[in-house]
Amino acid sequence: MISQLEKEVTFRFLKTRKKDGFINVISIFSFIGISLGVAVLIIVMSVMNGFRSELIDKIVGFNAHAVVKPYSNKLIENSYINHQIEKTIKNVVTSNDGEGVLLNKTLTKGLLLKGYLNKDFKNLDIVLNEYFEGSKNLIEKSISIGKELSFNFNLDIGDKVTILSPSGVQTIVGILPKQETFEISSIFDSGLTNFNENVAYINLSSLENLFNHDENKRFLEFFFNDPTNIEIHKSNLQKIFPDEYVYTWSDLNKSLFSALKIERNVMFIILSLIIIVAAFNIISGLTILVKNKTRDIGILKSIGVQNYSIKKIFFLVGFIIGTSATIFGVIIGTLFSIYIENIRQFLSTIFNVSLFPEEIYFLNTMPSELNIHSILLISFCSILVTIIVSIYPAAQASKLDTVKSLKYE
Repeated sequence: MISQLEKEVTFRFLKTRKKDGFINVISIFSFIGISLGVAVLIIVMSVMNGFRSELIDKIVGFNAHAVVKPYSNKLIENSYINHQIEKTIKNVVTSNDGEGVLLNKTLTKGLLLKGYLNKDFKNLDIVLNEYFEGSKNLIEKSISIGKELSFNFNLDIGDKVTILSPSGVQTIVGILPKQETFEISSIFDSGLTNFNENVAYINLSSLENLFNHDENKRFLEFFFNDPTNIEIHKSNLQKIFPDEYVYTWSDLNKSLFSALKIERNVMFIILSLIIIVAAFNIISGLTILVKNKTRDIGILKSIGVQNYSIKKIFFLVGFIIGTSATIFGVIIGTLFSIYIENIRQFLSTIFNVSLFPEEIYFLNTMPSELNIHSILLISFCSILVTIIVSIYPAAQASKLDTVKSLKYE
C-alpha cells in the first residue's frame, strides 16, 4: 500500500521547479523517448500484421487451402464425410496440373496449367471476385489466363493460343511434343503479378488429354471456412488420407512467411532498443533528483519516514514517468495505426509524392491490423524496463545517511 505521505512527496518531486530544470529536461526526454518507441513499435507491428494478413488473403484467394495427392489409389471425393473435418469445409474440388509452354506468334512462355471441372471452376474464389472478366464456364479447348500474361502477350478474350506439352505424340517423323489450340474465355486477376504471369486454367479433361494424365491421379483440393487454422486441418486430413501426400498453402509459402516472421522479430528487437535507451534516461534523472533532494531525504528520515518509504517514493517517480509515457505511446500508436491510410493520403497530397505505390506493393491501401496481444506485450515490456531501471536510484536514495543528508547543501 502507498501512504498519503508517500503520494504527496512523490507528486511534489514530480512538479517542475526552476532549480530542477535539468532534471525535468531529462524526464521530458525520457517521456518522449519511451512514448515514441512504444508508438513506433505499435505502428510497425500493425503494418506488418496487415501485410501478412493481406498476403494470406491473396494466397488463399487463388490457391487451394489444402491438397491431397494420391500415391497409388484413386481418391474418393467424399472420403471426408462423417469425419469431424466435414463441418470446417467450405468446398472440395477435383483437379490436376501440368507444366506447358504457351506459343503466340514469336513469343513463348512457360506456364503452370491447372485443370478443373467446369462446375468446380465456377465456384473458385478467383472466379467469383470482382476483377474476373469473361465467361465463368471452363469448357474443353478454352483457357483462362492472368491479367499480366494477357497484357504482356497482347491477348484478349476470344484470342487463340497454342499450348505445347512435354508429353510426346508419335508421328511419321518420330515423337513430337503434343500441342493443342485453346481459345481465351476469361481473364483473372489474383492481385499478385507472379501468379497472373505464370498460371492458367483449362478444363480438367483437356488437361488430362494434353499431358496424358491418368484420371486416377486426380487431386482433391480442400477449401476451409477458416484457412488460418491450416495446421489443424492438415492434421485431420492426414488422418483421413494416411497413405497419400497432403500439403497446404502454408507449406507452399513457408519460406516467405518465415522471412516475414524473422523481419518482424528483428524490427521488434531494434525498436525495443529505443524504449530501453529512453528508459535508462530515467536512471540519470532519478540519480540527479536524489542528489538534489538529499536534504529533503534527510528531513523525511528525521521525522521517522522509513528507508522502505524513501525507496518507494523514488521508485514511484520513475514508475509514473515510464507508465504515463507508455500509455501516451499506446494511444498515439493506436490512433496512427487506425488512420494510417488517411495519413498516407494526406502526406502524399501535401508533398506531392507517391507513398506506398500500388505498382510496387500491389495493394491500393496501406494495410494495418492492430493486435491486442502485441499492444499488451509492448506495454508490459516498456513498463517492466521502467520498473527495472527505477530500482537502483530508489535503493541509493534509501541508503543515504540522515545526519549527512541534513548537512548537505
